[in-house]
Amino acid sequence: MLKPHPLKVLVVDDTVVYRKIVSDVVAEIPGAEVVGSAHNGKAALLKIKTLQPDLLTLDIEMPEMNGLELLEQMHHIAPGVGAVMLSTLTQESAAMTMRALELGAFDFIPKPQSGTMAENKKAVKNALLPIFKAFSRRRQIKGLRRSASAPSAKASPDVIRHNGQSATVSRKSTAVSSIVGIGISTGGPNALARMLPMLPGDIGVPVVIVQHMPPMFTQSLAKSLDAKCALTVREAIHGEPLQPNVAYIAPGGKQMKITAGADGCMRILKITDDPPENSCKPSVDYLFRSIAELYVGRATGVIMTGMGSDGTAGLQQMKHNGAYVIAQNEATCVVFGMPKEPIQQGIADVVAPLNKISSEIIKTLAYKGKGR
Repeated sequence: MLKPHPLKVLVVDDTVVYRKIVSDVVAEIPGAEVVGSAHNGKAALLKIKTLQPDLLTLDIEMPEMNGLELLEQMHHIAPGVGAVMLSTLTQESAAMTMRALELGAFDFIPKPQSGTMAENKKAVKNALLPIFKAFSRRRQIKGLRRSASAPSAKASPDVIRHNGQSATVSRKSTAVSSIVGIGISTGGPNALARMLPMLPGDIGVPVVIVQHMPPMFTQSLAKSLDAKCALTVREAIHGEPLQPNVAYIAPGGKQMKITAGADGCMRILKITDDPPENSCKPSVDYLFRSIAELYVGRATGVIMTGMGSDGTAGLQQMKHNGAYVIAQNEATCVVFGMPKEPIQQGIADVVAPLNKISSEIIKTLAYKGKGR
């Protein structure tokens, strides 16, 4: 259930049909209420001032003032108001959605492209419900932090190792990793945009990433990250060999794993249409299992912000096979879901804030360079 105080939602879309669909869906979600609707960003700005919503469902492409322009304005007039983007499945919309996430949108859902009104309502509700719950939990946590008067509540959290010692202690194992696997979901694009540029371009190993996203959006994410990073970042292609200093993002709507090449030494990316796992496609568990099998004692697993528990089972296998596990801490997660269980189970060797994950990754490698 959401928190007792209703989540006030403003529906912003230039299409009457979608304003109706989303408004009806929100009305059916316990703990949420529609406080109004607007047909473009300019109208939404006026209603934000008068209705004081907690969250907007926001279309991107609208006349007069589009969703991106509205998000930019909200930084000044309503920085505390969240936004969930409704995006069409096109390359242009995917690129704009990446920009919306960079501007602070909480998450996005794809607009249904076909089906009856009832089917579309069901699809939108299934997508919005967990997002609303996650947003409400985040809002509640922020409220508790604001009410805490102790200076430590505002301090930057430190890195903690599984034995509770400070992260200034060096890694005890002499083994070094030959690959870095990253699993991430809600809040991921922004988190990756902050973390990956902190990794040097000559890191010496490949990085493989599962970011929960539908088709087309992962390609836009890869392009956006590639422009920011010293590493090469690209959407993974079936059959390509893994190369050092390249970060590969699993294509949305597909599964990605690593297989052995014909020589037994080369490692090849395999993109499949295997079923979802944990309702996810791509799935972190699916990727991490293959890392566990092929990189015994020489892999680093990283689990970051996101809803659900995808990645926990895969990390268990990686850990059993000698991997080093890094988890993002609760304070810097948009949603503390995916890292929570590995931390609670003691799988994580280190729990780190977002701004220190890259340095923790580097400690597990044989990196001797000077970076960028």
